[in-house]
Amino acid sequence: MHRRHFIKLLGGGIAVALTWSDLDAWAGPLARRADDNSIAAWVQIRENGQIAVFTGKVEVGQNIRTSLAQVVAEELAVPVNSIEMVMGDTRLTPYDRGTYGSLTTPTMGPKLRKAAASLKEALIDMAAVQWKADKSALRVKNGSVVHTASGKTLSYEALSKGQKIVLPLNDRVKLTPATEWTVAGTPVPKVNGRSFVTGGHKYVSDMVVPGMVYGKVLRAPAYGASLAEADTEKARAAAGVMVVKDQDFIGVTAPDPQTAANALARVEARWDTTPQPSKAEIFTYLKNNSEQRGGAENAAAAQKAFAAAPVQVKQHFEVQYIAHVPLEPRAAVATWENGELTVWTGTQRPFGVQEELARAFSMPKEKVRVMMPDTGSGYGGKHSGEAAVEAARLAKAVGKPVKVVWTREEEFKWAYLRPGGLIEVAASAESNGKLASWEFHNYNSGGAGIDLPYKSAVEHIQHHPSKTPLKQGSYRGLAATANIFAIESVMNDLAAKLKLDPLAFRLQNLEDERLKNVLQTAASKFGWNKNKPAGHGYGIAGGFVKNSYIATCAEVAYNEAANELKLVRVVAAYDCGTIINPLHLENQVMGCILQGLGGALFEEIDFEDGRILNPSLSAYRVPRFADIPPLDIVLVNRKDIQPAGAGETPIVGIAPAIRNAIANATGISLNTLPLIPQGLKKNS
Repeated sequence: MHRRHFIKLLGGGIAVALTWSDLDAWAGPLARRADDNSIAAWVQIRENGQIAVFTGKVEVGQNIRTSLAQVVAEELAVPVNSIEMVMGDTRLTPYDRGTYGSLTTPTMGPKLRKAAASLKEALIDMAAVQWKADKSALRVKNGSVVHTASGKTLSYEALSKGQKIVLPLNDRVKLTPATEWTVAGTPVPKVNGRSFVTGGHKYVSDMVVPGMVYGKVLRAPAYGASLAEADTEKARAAAGVMVVKDQDFIGVTAPDPQTAANALARVEARWDTTPQPSKAEIFTYLKNNSEQRGGAENAAAAQKAFAAAPVQVKQHFEVQYIAHVPLEPRAAVATWENGELTVWTGTQRPFGVQEELARAFSMPKEKVRVMMPDTGSGYGGKHSGEAAVEAARLAKAVGKPVKVVWTREEEFKWAYLRPGGLIEVAASAESNGKLASWEFHNYNSGGAGIDLPYKSAVEHIQHHPSKTPLKQGSYRGLAATANIFAIESVMNDLAAKLKLDPLAFRLQNLEDERLKNVLQTAASKFGWNKNKPAGHGYGIAGGFVKNSYIATCAEVAYNEAANELKLVRVVAAYDCGTIINPLHLENQVMGCILQGLGGALFEEIDFEDGRILNPSLSAYRVPRFADIPPLDIVLVNRKDIQPAGAGETPIVGIAPAIRNAIANATGISLNTLPLIPQGLKKNS
């Protein structure tokens, strides 16, 4: 078999006989790429009746394999188990920018629905010709076209005969309205869930290819360091070790991971370093190294209104850099054959990695194939293809397939981070509770979620990009987590100064009915107006990102004698339009909130002079089961609104809700993230 074809994977950690299997064989003539505007590029019917669906989107734990299968099954009137998703393969799937920004549901969902509905329309046309019948007398059911009057049926596979239907997509095709859904909109279980709970599911880090060796790459000791010299002779001592040195790149390969790690440790390298900013000075550094933008007239107007208003709040907020901490670190397997490169890697952007590889090796991207088996989470942290480039570089040098799997320490030190940021806010209100002015400056962390959802008489809002001493990039929710934390904290503090109920104050200044609705829904479920037990505090926060809305309520208990705080419960209400799968949507909301709990309470990267000081799970605190309070989630199903992605928005409400609950219980307003580095204990 040709080496560009897929492989059987190593199972259960036991060495088994491995052979190259033909990736394309499962679909025969259907597997080849079709024009992206044709039905066959997106949906094809196999000879056995199974339906192959092609998308460049990838599965990173958000369960789009199930939800996308559901919308196709709905339009084609077939069961979900007859759908097989082919995802994230640059040779087989249409081009896609990547799986990020909560774009899969609102963009890929409609595309696949349109393709499936166009296919259904074509099949009905084919049956009408074969039966010499009027199309209006035909319908689809259970994978067949049915003649209503006679009861005659023709299966989809009998009509298509295993051939591609290369008709163009019908942009005006009628889609099944959400009010008539029977498959979409229901809690279909995860389509390949059994393989996960039995341990049968394989990730890139599980893959074994015939003749494969394991690679390790030499890393600098700190950001800004450059290689001065290196002696690699001792690394070559072990049997089977090969050393690859190309300018500043040094890597080793070996028959097993431990031998590779031992060989790398024997490389004697000397590095030149340069002074770098440290955590202690980071916020001053970010402001001093930021872009100053225009808007002086708006700023002057906001400052004048602020000075004249009777109620004023002026705060600055500090948000630390944090790590993605995916369960599976970066991993890739690369092999070269006849001048062509094939890479399997865990990435959110297979086509982006294909382009990175093409640039790295100065070759046409058509000669690079990237495949993405499901990866063990990403959270926005796997857009780039470092491991893929490293594996391909080593594989080309040694003439064998190479697997590179980053260690947990490498993932902490050399993957990009969620940006740190400084936020400065000056806001004011009239005595009647109406917002009078709002001035908001974000330094470095980003502009997502920066817009004020409340109505203010005067606004001046700016994001100032800054020079960053650490690698930074996308993270679940982007900067909306930081910006909404600041917005909702200031709104809470204004309400306290006005002696108004925080919920009533928000509603008074809101015009967005969807945000009003989730705030009221969460508050009702929470019991916002009920009397609090002594020593308890309530907090509320809301926000919108990516056309979806979240409201979160939190309750904390403060034991003054022990100087201890406890998170008692959390309630969230979420509106993302029409719900495709309520079970998996609830899981997404829960996952967002629990991940947000880490950034809210204790996650932060510690660094000094370019070195990450806490690059392990023993030193970097992530949420544990003991940190999780009782959690109620209310899903608001708006069938009158198109579905939005749910992978990000629910994360933004938890930090300000807890912060505001702490302020309510203790009178202390905390303006940094994380709020309490060791969790909700030992608060001073």
